Amino acid sequence: MSKNLSALSFRKGVEKNVFERMVDAADKAGTAEKNDIVHQMGQDHLFGDAITLGAVSFYDFLKKENEGKKVFLCNGSACLCAGTQDKLHHTLESHFKKEEIGHICCLGRCHEGGAFQYQGKNYSGQSDAAVADLVKTGKGDSEDRYAVVSHLQPAILTAEFPGIDAYYEPFKKLIANGDRDALGADLKDSGLRGRGGAGFPLHFKWASCRAASGPVKYIVCNADEGDPGAYIDKYLMEKQPHSVLLGMMVAGWYAGAETGILYIRAEYPDSITIVNEAIEDLRSAGLLGNDILGTGFNFMLKTIKGAGAYICGEETALLASIEGQRPEVRTRPPFPTIEGLFRKPTIVNNVETLANIRAILTLGGKGYAKIGTPQSTGPKLVSLDSWFVKPGIYEVAMGTPLQTIIDLAGGFKTKVKALQIGGPLGGIVPMSHVGKLTMDFESFKYGGFMKGHAGIVSIPESMPMIEYIQHLFQFTADESCGKCFPCRLGSTRGKELIAKARTDSGFKIDRELITDLLDTMEQTSLCALGGGVPLPIKNALQHFGEELKGYFAD
Repeated sequence: MSKNLSALSFRKGVEKNVFERMVDAADKAGTAEKNDIVHQMGQDHLFGDAITLGAVSFYDFLKKENEGKKVFLCNGSACLCAGTQDKLHHTLESHFKKEEIGHICCLGRCHEGGAFQYQGKNYSGQSDAAVADLVKTGKGDSEDRYAVVSHLQPAILTAEFPGIDAYYEPFKKLIANGDRDALGADLKDSGLRGRGGAGFPLHFKWASCRAASGPVKYIVCNADEGDPGAYIDKYLMEKQPHSVLLGMMVAGWYAGAETGILYIRAEYPDSITIVNEAIEDLRSAGLLGNDILGTGFNFMLKTIKGAGAYICGEETALLASIEGQRPEVRTRPPFPTIEGLFRKPTIVNNVETLANIRAILTLGGKGYAKIGTPQSTGPKLVSLDSWFVKPGIYEVAMGTPLQTIIDLAGGFKTKVKALQIGGPLGGIVPMSHVGKLTMDFESFKYGGFMKGHAGIVSIPESMPMIEYIQHLFQFTADESCGKCFPCRLGSTRGKELIAKARTDSGFKIDRELITDLLDTMEQTSLCALGGGVPLPIKNALQHFGEELKGYFAD
């Protein structure tokens, strides 16, 4: 059935995709889950009401429960550990009715805490007086301030933008005189691996799409990776948008695609605005459209706003979302490079991966590979939360000691017992292990952790580890697409076990039971959401056994 729906969605194409109609309807009516809206969209796309309602009812910002919400509080890991949200909720209750206050995850204000969204803008670190003035006047200080520091000389991902003409000069030379085989060799020599967490070699993915048959191909930027604690994508889209767009344009030229789509989270409204402005600047410069610079290369770029679904950070769920289907994870193979968007060959890369492409064009593949380690090459951005003395975005070479990054940020404002690195599916690293790790894929893997996106959330000594474990189970239960039993049921059962142990002093969790539950989720879940969350929980059980022993049967 889903293949048929993909074909029906393809008939309307990217410019008239049903998902954008769903988002637009919710923006106007507060929800897209209304009978007339659902019926009209289903009828126009030949989906049927049940299919359309199944999709609409999945998203936080489209479903019925969203109607009437006026303000949204961040409930991500960084804000939880910052300890700011209970006070913020109390403050907002003096201005809004209980049913007008919703929750959102994550706003990328991890460097400050106290994050919330109001009237389509994000705020953080606001005083009670500032919140009151914002609600009264509709005007407030929404500027996002954090440190941006490069440990690389010269900086690459954080370098100052020199203007469109200079920045796109390597791209112009590529499409005018370039050799696709030579670019493929450079990509392979560079050793660039995906920055979304899995670390898959980029040249394999791009070569697979290039070799795939078919006249229609797509480039999709996965800008919906919403790991709490990670605001790397947000930085790149808002401060370095052309690094991402250039990467997509190079991918399109190499693979033979004429359409690039950036699927950007609704939680990042400024990112959507700034990327759209950058796309218009490219059109004005003659770098988008048909027959770009007389080279015969056609390429267009388009943004699509998400609707509040963490699972859309998984590439196949994201593709299903664009098609207007319920964003459930697809089985693989076939992989997206063979059957992706509308079942056409598609390259899906995340924001930071694409931002690295210009460095390969300017340095060459072998020159790029000199940065970092032989297995993990290139620069890496790291985002630090509000418990660091100088939180912000740090650019380092792959392989940089984790302790060096902490020192660059001036250490911590309070006593910290662990770091969760790589979002809610990333490992929980006790401070005793920090000195053993370097910022690369191999160090974390062999240490029993996972680097992931490299957003760092500090778990202070005041945060009970049992509460944090419950938070991770709760997050997974809330964000599961529901397609596979291990994730959907396992996360809920895990949440219930932890909650009962916290509230019932006579109840102890059976260790064999929790181990079996985690192993089942890890080994049999369809994607990394259910399969990934057992890692940090196992880390916590291993390294904080003394703190947690009162909740488990001997």
